[in-house]
Amino acid sequence: QLQLVESGGGLVQPGGSLRLSCAASGFTFDHTAIGWFRQAPGKEREGVSCISSSGGRVNYADSVKGRFTISRDNAKNTVYLQMNSLKPEDTAIYYCAAHRRYYAFGCTLGEYDYWGQGTQVTVSS
Repeated sequence: QLQLVESGGGLVQPGGSLRLSCAASGFTFDHTAIGWFRQAPGKEREGVSCISSSGGRVNYADSVKGRFTISRDNAKNTVYLQMNSLKPEDTAIYYCAAHRRYYAFGCTLGEYDYWGQGTQVTVSS
């Protein structure tokens, strides 16, 4: 059974850092691009970052470029999102998701069929 489990969220002050993890099981992880998405209250879900199956290609939303870094460890079936210089507008539920097709790479919401339950990130003083 395919499963994605996010962890690492929490409350942090503006300017602080968090590292999110996405642990995967039930599919061929090293064949699959993984994306991070977020949804703030009253807003639509949006893409944050994505990484190709090998880790060789990454992409970021303009709003997080230079502050967030995505990486993966295929030996551990885990993807990470290092978030630095956090801002109040980064407050949201963060979800990881698996791309619908092996070896494909893209970062749009509609390409991702399999989702975790989400982890809350709150940036506030």
